[in-house]
Amino acid sequence: MNVDASSIKLNSPEAPGQNVNYPKGLRKWIPLIVLSLALTIIILDTTILNVSLRTIIDDLHTNIQSMQWVITAYSLMLAAFTITGGRLGDLFGRKKMFVVGAIIFAVGSFITSISHSVGLMIAGEAIIEGIGACLMLPATASLLVSNYTGRDRQIGFGIWGGIAAGAAALGPVVGGWLTTYYSWRLAFRINVFVAAVLVAASFLIKEARDKEEKPTIDFFGILLSALGLLSIVFAFIKASTYGWWKAAEPFTLFGQKINFGGLSVVPIFIILGLIILAFFAWWEDRVQKQCETPLVSLKLFINSQFILAASITAILSLGQSGLSFAIPVFLQGVKNLDPLHTGLAMLPMTLTLLVAAPLSAFASKFISPKRIIQIGLVLDVLAFLALRSGISVTAGIWALAPGFALFGAGAGLMMSQTSNMALSAVSVEESGAASGVNTTLRQVGATLGSAIMGAVLISSLSLGLINGVNSSPIIPASLKPAIGQTVGQQASNIEFGTGISTGGSFVPAYISNEIITISHQATVDANRKTFAYSLIFIIFALLLSLWLPAAKNLETNKSLAVSQEVEMIPRHVARRRAFVFAAMLAVIVGVISYNAGAKKEEQKIAGQTSTAQVANNSAVPFEALQTIYVRGPEIMATSTAAQ
Repeated sequence: MNVDASSIKLNSPEAPGQNVNYPKGLRKWIPLIVLSLALTIIILDTTILNVSLRTIIDDLHTNIQSMQWVITAYSLMLAAFTITGGRLGDLFGRKKMFVVGAIIFAVGSFITSISHSVGLMIAGEAIIEGIGACLMLPATASLLVSNYTGRDRQIGFGIWGGIAAGAAALGPVVGGWLTTYYSWRLAFRINVFVAAVLVAASFLIKEARDKEEKPTIDFFGILLSALGLLSIVFAFIKASTYGWWKAAEPFTLFGQKINFGGLSVVPIFIILGLIILAFFAWWEDRVQKQCETPLVSLKLFINSQFILAASITAILSLGQSGLSFAIPVFLQGVKNLDPLHTGLAMLPMTLTLLVAAPLSAFASKFISPKRIIQIGLVLDVLAFLALRSGISVTAGIWALAPGFALFGAGAGLMMSQTSNMALSAVSVEESGAASGVNTTLRQVGATLGSAIMGAVLISSLSLGLINGVNSSPIIPASLKPAIGQTVGQQASNIEFGTGISTGGSFVPAYISNEIITISHQATVDANRKTFAYSLIFIIFALLLSLWLPAAKNLETNKSLAVSQEVEMIPRHVARRRAFVFAAMLAVIVGVISYNAGAKKEEQKIAGQTSTAQVANNSAVPFEALQTIYVRGPEIMATSTAAQ
């Protein structure tokens, strides 16, 4: 699509200074409040689900594997269809898609709140809410671009980012409070009321759509993008199940086990997804050359400012996953905090997030967004170093406060500015598709980060537990094989707050206390390892930020085809940069994944050794072992003889 700069009307949202009808005062900022509130309920919805897992499992009489499918299906929906949601907004109206998304989201929330089975919860939370979120998420950012300009847009993105960041940080507190004192169902029912408010207040938001194009939908492009992204995201999510490289277990499809000669299905799905996405790019280029409407304009990917800012967003999401995975495990497993007090312990991060995000908009008047992003990245680097140094078995909650505060300040500065830099680099007409791509990259980064950091955390924790038991001078040699094998296999129980189960026909108190000590130290060591790997990704994002433009005025009111304010790099240069960035990221991901896989293999060998030792040790028959539940400082032992 080619739009001449002279065709832009002065009474459009891009030129509010020329429009006497441009809203003033409170009415000007009501759209920002509405859009931020929409983003808040989407973020809160996910965080509340995470902290309420144990209660929901008990209520629905299910298990953690089934609940993981709820989270997995939601992630797959967002990854596969957010780009489509953004493009539908461009073609049919962003406010219209926002309202439709809010209604669908409310329906899904209500179904989830009355769920009495995992199947109904997947339908409500993952599929229906997921569709609503795919329409709402890109619309919130693109409507900010179309309703505000200049300083107002920078302030808007600052407040929008601050509210979103605050919602993410307060989610565990709100979710823990509702689950502990009321019901997890209430959290989803509140969404219905909030969605009604959003629909009622949406009349104050100006509609925006690309009137230069006929509203045609690239259905084949939707299919290709969805399949490619589904394949890659599914591989990331299931890496802990099937293994990164070697097959941990056969791939099962429709009840049939498929063996790939010892190779895990994960790299196969990743390669398949990349091939489909390459075909998708070819198809979009073909559609565009035929003067039809593509799902995603490939001009986005030769826009240096957009692609760099979106890539940094994705890598940040990847690196920051380490904190969201590791810290709750430490606070709940070692410090014995419940979900509510876990959220309260992280309040220093919440407070600095809420301050730093809007502050970044004010600072952009004096400092370029590039420098603000880099300052935020440096603060996050310092945060991970402080957290890694401060965490220990004996550390109090306040020992982690400096790290939390630094991380919140860094994330707050970056969250709004990366989105502002990415979306200000494109025309208003393409802001929906650009927002969809930006959100999808963030989602893919978060999913990849969850898979990698989760694998690092669990494999390090498992190996630490086994090594701790085997090297303990207190646990008798005859009990080590059985205890080491069992605790190593159940490290994921710590992650989900259900404790470790190990055993012995009789376990004296001094052995129980030793197991607690080993568990706590293994958790701390696993946290430190996870922080170190997260730090690598943050540093990589910092290196990428060196190529960001340093100009203070980011926005462009022209289309990408004629804009002189945004660097449009030649395609061969874009391909070369993309190859270099992807290769660097692939090396980092590969090394970390291989390390996690190596630890898992080492743990497996240790477990097999323990099994053999148990089988040969008649003094401690493994079949007779009962359960020891370790949860923070508490331990309960039972035995067959005592019963």
